[in-house]
Amino acid sequence: MDVSLIPALPDTATAAAEVTTALKSLAAMDFTLPQDGAPVDLPGLGAPGVWVAAAGACDPADGVIVYAHGGSFTSRMPELIALYAHRLSSVTARPVFVSHYRLAPADPYPAPLDDVVGAYEGLLAAGVPAERVTLLGESSGGALVLSALLRLKSAGRQLPAAAITISPLTDFTLSGASIDAAGEQGVDRALLTRITDQYLAGAARDEAPQSPYHGELSDLPPLLMLAGGAEAFLDDTLRFAEAASTAGTKVSVDVYEALTHAFQITALTPESPTGERLLARLASWIDDRTAI
Repeated sequence: MDVSLIPALPDTATAAAEVTTALKSLAAMDFTLPQDGAPVDLPGLGAPGVWVAAAGACDPADGVIVYAHGGSFTSRMPELIALYAHRLSSVTARPVFVSHYRLAPADPYPAPLDDVVGAYEGLLAAGVPAERVTLLGESSGGALVLSALLRLKSAGRQLPAAAITISPLTDFTLSGASIDAAGEQGVDRALLTRITDQYLAGAARDEAPQSPYHGELSDLPPLLMLAGGAEAFLDDTLRFAEAASTAGTKVSVDVYEALTHAFQITALTPESPTGERLLARLASWIDDRTAI
């Protein structure tokens, strides 16, 4: 696997504070989407979710992103994830389907996974070529993206061109040492145990596809896995990437120095060095694998 350490800009303390500031600013953020147009033909997918497309986005048949948001499998902020999807659409020139997968505890595993898989299969049924599709997920959504790849592979379905995860939980046994070493508030072992209990609802912690690290990881599409260097799920990314790479899957890992969980939220902060660099990386990597 290829592992890159992305140095903090302009220094570690400032970069870490940037994440904290971005999270605190959410309460006062304007989530109104720019009224800048959309492709004329956005297919219905038969799966819960919404389309978000910035001006200049291509037709889905030429390139599309399926986005699985974070939120501990239990919560969703529709306005926030729509704004984030708009930024993705703007920098990648692709429409984004935001999966509103069902949430635990009311709808535990496998319902959320069924909905993410359903969105992808809806695209195929609508005539979108698999080689034009990128799956992207953050945190719990990253787990769902990896689980979806394993489910699709097991079913013999054509896999998407590429997948991206940001700070995913990959091992539901919670055996990654960084969970305790990071000492992150809100991502501690006790809370993660409760969250994963709600999501799994009795499903095994050490079996795939619900716990992706324990799956058969060969023959997956190219993966870009991003994680913060100071976050609880760093080992979940590194251990999964190593296992997948050993199995023959091409994996690139970016570790963002000094950054904590949810660092991708900086993409919503105007003129954020971290956010701008993150978005540029996603756009470049997607372009290289699903060129329009």
